[in-house]
Amino acid sequence: MRAGARGTALESGVMPPSTPAQPESDTPVAQRPDEGRPALDPAIADALKKDAAGLVAAIVQQYDTLEVLMLGWMDEEALRRTLSSGRVTFYSRSRAEYWRKGDTSGHRQWVRGVALDCDGDALLVTVDQEGAACHTGTRTCFDGRALPAVTADRPHPEGS
Repeated sequence: MRAGARGTALESGVMPPSTPAQPESDTPVAQRPDEGRPALDPAIADALKKDAAGLVAAIVQQYDTLEVLMLGWMDEEALRRTLSSGRVTFYSRSRAEYWRKGDTSGHRQWVRGVALDCDGDALLVTVDQEGAACHTGTRTCFDGRALPAVTADRPHPEGS
């Protein structure tokens, strides 16, 4: 929130800007010790509606074009890391570990904002995407993957 703004981050639906990014490290984020780091703000943790595995969906969107890039999963620790580092961290369900987008591919996601949806069960992470967002090499995880669907136009209001 900007200086002088009223209300809490949760009241506005937007998380406060993250602190400056920490220097890069050669040690993968999943292997770095987190001792001494503060836990996720309890008000934010309480607002999250996690699934049975303790995760919430994190929709990642390009901040300037509004492209939906991908969907990942976060637990409280992944969200804390994302809010405090300037880089997006996810929790891998298949590997049962944290991973920071771009550490191996170079396709980093620089956090521009994080918002919690009205139900508390999804996050919207706006980023400046460096390179492809998808592990397949496409710009988004949805490129070239459209399903056949009947589409419709919204009816025109009467009298127009």
